[in-house]
Amino acid sequence: MKIAEVKPLPNGVLSIVADDGREGLFDVRPYLQYAAFQALQDGVEFSKVVNGGYFIEWACGADLSADSLGKTRIPEPSAIVSTPVISPMTSNMWLIYAPRS
Repeated sequence: MKIAEVKPLPNGVLSIVADDGREGLFDVRPYLQYAAFQALQDGVEFSKVVNGGYFIEWACGADLSADSLGKTRIPEPSAIVSTPVISPMTSNMWLIYAPRS
């Protein structure tokens, strides 16, 4: 998967669009317990996410690969509004939408 777009949202969540048109949300909050990600608890720092195509990164040195971002897929977009889904294996959230038309 290659990342076409990444946008920071409130509360440690990223909106991600893949190059194949899939869209979803990724919850970064479980990573904030690790030293490399602690600076991202500051919303200003979190909002400075940079798209590297096959990874995303922040100035503090934290980064996530596209493979990590696409690892957990839940094909039910209505879950975003009603109940966020967190994978027990990876503790991150990736909800897939239909491709853009």
